[in-house]
Amino acid sequence: MIALHNEELILKNEEINCLKDELSQLKKLIYGVKSERHIPALSPDQLSIFDKEETSQEEFPQNNEVITYTRSKNKKESHPGRNPLPEHLPVEEVIIEPEEDTQGLIKISEEVTDTIEYTPASLVIKRTIRPKYAKTEGQGVMIASLPDRPLPKAIAEASLLAYVLVCKFVEHMPFYRLIQKLERDYKWKLASSTLNDWFTQVCILLDPLYNKLKEKILDSNYIQVDESPIKVQDSDKKGKTHQGYQWVYHSPQDRLILFNYRKGRGMQGPKELLGDYQGILQCDGYTVYDKIGRTKGITLAGCLVHVRRKYVGAKQSDKGRANYALEIFKQIYGHELKAKESEDRKAYRETHILPLLKQLKEWINEESIKVLPKSLMGKAMRYTLNQWEKLMGIFTDGIVELDNNLIENKIRPLALGRKNYLFAGSHNGAQRIAMMYSFFATCKANDTNPYEWLKSTLEQIPNTSIQDLEALLPNNYNT
Repeated sequence: MIALHNEELILKNEEINCLKDELSQLKKLIYGVKSERHIPALSPDQLSIFDKEETSQEEFPQNNEVITYTRSKNKKESHPGRNPLPEHLPVEEVIIEPEEDTQGLIKISEEVTDTIEYTPASLVIKRTIRPKYAKTEGQGVMIASLPDRPLPKAIAEASLLAYVLVCKFVEHMPFYRLIQKLERDYKWKLASSTLNDWFTQVCILLDPLYNKLKEKILDSNYIQVDESPIKVQDSDKKGKTHQGYQWVYHSPQDRLILFNYRKGRGMQGPKELLGDYQGILQCDGYTVYDKIGRTKGITLAGCLVHVRRKYVGAKQSDKGRANYALEIFKQIYGHELKAKESEDRKAYRETHILPLLKQLKEWINEESIKVLPKSLMGKAMRYTLNQWEKLMGIFTDGIVELDNNLIENKIRPLALGRKNYLFAGSHNGAQRIAMMYSFFATCKANDTNPYEWLKSTLEQIPNTSIQDLEALLPNNYNT
């Protein structure tokens, strides 16, 4: 009876500790700092003004490399000064003569002061006049044809359409704010329905180019994938929004990004898009990717950042073990900087990074029996072991990154946009949003000016054949 009572007490204590961990995580999400930076443990010889931690760091020895250097410091360092002004900007010269009479004086030099002035943009009415001529002997009327425009029935030229869409998807300005800006700055009242019609028609015009972007990404032999939620108005859910997902596909080699909207987070969306894909697919631990990875010809590669993140989360409840794991990750990423500069990235990783990961796995096998399975540290260790096969997929080719950080960076504009326009107006609208984010994210990845690219593309695409569409993609744009 006493033994049974003690067993129940142990189980309750384990449950309480797990609940404390969860509460700590929730508080950190709400009130804590979001940084995942790891500060290495202090040397045992270093004095501290704080009390020693209850868990000794010596219990988990760390392989640290000591780096020494000398730094010379001048007594008076000169100010670096401001950055030089761009040479391509137009210059307006203003000459200010002294108020005194300078007649008969010799000019010996001059003081030049450069400042920057802002000239507001302007809207211009482009009035196209086509004279009509009557042909001789009543043979009819002669008039020139109108030049091609992106939206023949709209008053907006390519430049205005590009400005509107860059404001919304690059500057994250909702249409209603843009309408307010146009009325405030240019005294031009524009209906919201007009802006939405322009947006819809531009997306219809660019749809073949979006499909070409999708085709080019699927031709790559290495793709990173991730997903992010987006709220969508749904006519079937009165007073509520639907939780949709933007699935993001990134080809690091070609610097191409594709957003693809789906109503859910299930397997159907990525399976449909990746149906004929053959190559390496880098992803996190979401189980949908594991199912897709069973497809013949697809090799899954894991994400070390997602693994590391688990130990960052466990640091508050098990600092000693968490610091040990994070030190290994620190060494891994230190070597990765050198791997990128080496002639054979794959060989360098196999020599310097793979042994560190194996060291982490051996340590987990030894320590996992000492921690509660439901604790944050227990979950971190289990996640590492569950992802092990995919982590080994990183080493199949030198082109594969250690993590999915590149694609997470591509999703950030979507997160910023969500804070401003809150939700998409419909499922079709969410896919149109996906299209524009695809193009503008690809522009950013290739250091392409999004306004100039879109303006040029809208001017050219009406007369571009399907076979020549690839030349219009942002990675092929030349100023």
